[in-house]
Amino acid sequence: MCAADLSIDLEQLAIRESEQIEWKENVADVDDVVQTLSAFANDLANLGGGYVICGAQEVKDEHDFPKLVRVGLTSSRLKEVEGQVLQRCRDRVSPPISPLVHEMPSDDPSTRLLIFIQPSTGYAHSVRSGNDGAKHWVRMGRETREARNGTLRELLVRKGAQEPWDRRVCSAATVNDLDLLAIRDALQRMRVFSADRGVEAYLSDDVQLSAMVPPLCGREPMTNILRPRNFAILLFGREPQRFIPGMISLFSIYPGRDRSDVQAERHELAGTIIEQSRRLNELLDVQSFITFDKNDKVNPNSVKYPRRALYEAMGNALAHRDYGESDPTRVTVFEDRIEVLSPGGLPLGVGLEKFRHGEAAPRWRNQTLAWFFNRLQIAQAEGQGIPTILRTMREEGCPPPVFDVDEARVICVLPAHPRYAMMREIRSVEQDLAIGDWEEAQRSVTKILERDPGNARALQLFAEVLTSLRDPAPLVKWLKTDGNEWEHLSRDVLLQFSEALVSGKDTSDEYRAIAHRLLSRAASGRLEERELRRVIVAMIRSRDHRNAIQLLDGYAKEHNEVHYSASFHQLRGDALIGMANKCLATARRSKTPHATRERAWDQFEQYAREAKDHLLKALTMSPDANLISTIELNMSYLEEQKDKARRFRRPRR
Repeated sequence: MCAADLSIDLEQLAIRESEQIEWKENVADVDDVVQTLSAFANDLANLGGGYVICGAQEVKDEHDFPKLVRVGLTSSRLKEVEGQVLQRCRDRVSPPISPLVHEMPSDDPSTRLLIFIQPSTGYAHSVRSGNDGAKHWVRMGRETREARNGTLRELLVRKGAQEPWDRRVCSAATVNDLDLLAIRDALQRMRVFSADRGVEAYLSDDVQLSAMVPPLCGREPMTNILRPRNFAILLFGREPQRFIPGMISLFSIYPGRDRSDVQAERHELAGTIIEQSRRLNELLDVQSFITFDKNDKVNPNSVKYPRRALYEAMGNALAHRDYGESDPTRVTVFEDRIEVLSPGGLPLGVGLEKFRHGEAAPRWRNQTLAWFFNRLQIAQAEGQGIPTILRTMREEGCPPPVFDVDEARVICVLPAHPRYAMMREIRSVEQDLAIGDWEEAQRSVTKILERDPGNARALQLFAEVLTSLRDPAPLVKWLKTDGNEWEHLSRDVLLQFSEALVSGKDTSDEYRAIAHRLLSRAASGRLEERELRRVIVAMIRSRDHRNAIQLLDGYAKEHNEVHYSASFHQLRGDALIGMANKCLATARRSKTPHATRERAWDQFEQYAREAKDHLLKALTMSPDANLISTIELNMSYLEEQKDKARRFRRPRR
């Protein structure tokens, strides 16, 4: 058929979708042209057909824009190619195709371009080439490829040559292979079960649950035997793996970030697809745990993986996978992510980029499964699964999911919340501390804080490392650069920082001043008795005795019951000993004026007397042997200081 009246703009064709255009500068293989024309007729991408342009080449100009080189074909070559292509389209393509033919001038007056135009048809066309059997061809991007496996099945289904896989009759199964209890349970969950009607009514080829799904059973051609459909075996089969080998889910847990670990956990899940989804939900629930970080004032609760995202990823994998493939569905848990693998590529007509952004229109490989999953609340059925995963991951503060797609499988990767991504490094630092490798612990925890300066656990380990090294200088540097907003640090971190600052061999006045500021912040707000003790101990170690006494007295005014606490009296006695020591140091200083020295001696005796009273009260109140031992040591130390004071104050003769 000729199309001399057609108006074709080659420049416009050059910028169209690549699936629609095939450029042939030199027609070296006529069979290749015929295969491409049959692929355009099959029109897997639903673009309406395509063009094969012989005698032209698409190149790029100096600005990287498409440019056509119209080489053309000689008159004899043009007629030869046209005749061979049309003949083989009639003789070797089944059903035959009849492409339109058009000629156009080239850049050389002695040659012309030959254009074949092939519209889409309603059939699945195959091509015989040489001694090969008949093959179906489709366009994949810029290439013409043989349709195999899932692609071929999809082509045949779309052209009406085959029913969709899930709707086909399972020729090896009988009605007796369906579990009536499983059917009844599903009907009850969907709230459509009727005791009057029972379950047996649905074991027929004419009773449907919805206009969207066929009856559970169908008649086998030729024999007219009633057999269950594939989707019924998936959902309600007694032993579904007998008929559908790939209907298995593998759930694996690896402790590290890859599969190289010697030890791992693995669950092989058989049974119906409903049973597998229920068991997978239980296993995934273990991974969706929540922890509380009181250092995070905005979002103290964080979930490692949002449960809804896990459910949707799992439901999509089971509902939309290609059950014609023998590979199992795989859910693999790593330390920092969960991967959900679904055999089979994306359904035809679903663009990869729109799929990744949750913008693809609903398109089901297994429409019946999608319908049942929605009614049984296993997964969405309106194209909302991917948007739900994206939204819930974002709302919980998790990194966005990653979708790895090819012709053989779709993998959904759900990264763990960032708070958990550092857990392995945190554990490594803790191990280094346990074995005494403090230098390596310091290097590791510093790297963590460079990425996440507010990580509460890393800050605690940072202080612990420097306390062990007795080198608070790196902490002071950190406080001056990254730790200016101390109000966001937890009380535990502030206390550990103050302890680290006074852990050096020679603590400077600057370090003590910083420690006092940290402790003042830690002491603000409401304190429990346990927290009070820790703050007071840190203050005493940093020689901030006066603030320790004031904090204890203020706490005692609000909590009268603390006067009956041995711990309270022991702490106040220790703080008073510190004040007494300061008075003793002042009195012993040779350059201290006489009046000041006398005042210091008097204050020393007063503090020492009060300290002894509090320690004696603590001694009589405490049932704790360890605390009693500490009190006795402090009382002995106090007596030594009083003896020292008496010797120095003794009048000279």
